[in-house]
Amino acid sequence: MFYPPMIPVPRERSFDDDRYWFEPLVEGVRLQLWMDNGKVRLYTRHGFDITAQYPEFWRVPVADGADTVLDGVATAFDPASGESRSERLRERYLLRKPMDIREAATVCPARYLVFDLLRYRGEDLRNRPLSFRRRLLRRVLEENGTIGRMPAVERFGNFLYEALREQPAVGLVAKRKSSVYAAGRDEGWQRIDRYRYENVTIAGYRKIGFGWLVRYADGAEGIVEREVPQPYRRAFQGVARAIYTGEDREFVYVKPMLTARIRYRSRTGAEAPREAEFVDFAV
Repeated sequence: MFYPPMIPVPRERSFDDDRYWFEPLVEGVRLQLWMDNGKVRLYTRHGFDITAQYPEFWRVPVADGADTVLDGVATAFDPASGESRSERLRERYLLRKPMDIREAATVCPARYLVFDLLRYRGEDLRNRPLSFRRRLLRRVLEENGTIGRMPAVERFGNFLYEALREQPAVGLVAKRKSSVYAAGRDEGWQRIDRYRYENVTIAGYRKIGFGWLVRYADGAEGIVEREVPQPYRRAFQGVARAIYTGEDREFVYVKPMLTARIRYRSRTGAEAPREAEFVDFAV
């Protein structure tokens, strides 16, 4: 069994409101944890069963061991730098051998941060207000080193947003206290992303499908394909013909004369950020 998850809608700016709780937006893998008669099942936001990939979550610290459904996010951080290592968690999708999974759990241990209680002792709680679900979650979930509650503050969303500026969180989520748990996107939960901005050099473009090949200041390469308006695409193509330098099976290359400003939520080490968005051409 699986509950379709509630998804926050995007919002541009943080805000203060005593009708809301505000939580860090942590990069990781959204997981639903079902415990029935002591047996644990783990599901992704799309309903895929990945119980075998996360053995560290099989022991659930619910006070009375009652049947429970939890909603939260699996995440991992580098203990030395504090940087997110959520890409390591996504790599577990490909692991099948128990020995490989145990090794991955040792090298990069995961934490499960729980932010909602959807079912308890056989009762479906999704139509109860978040304020009720949160109080019950505090009462029944005993935290341990692996599973714990997502921290939250009331009212002061702007304060939390600024406080997270130097943290690995990629933004915050505002949740209305009176909201029920609705499947899909719902205004009761709102996501405020904290973007980082950077200028990159356009080095080429894909032959098949749209995408600009870009180079970062540290030499990393990536693809920018999101949020580029059609007029900007046409303008680039007009200039690209005059600065053509060569091509291969995947890309057409151009002289590194054009600079774009992009934004992204997070970046790991020397890797290019995932889901970088175009902002504008830069001078």
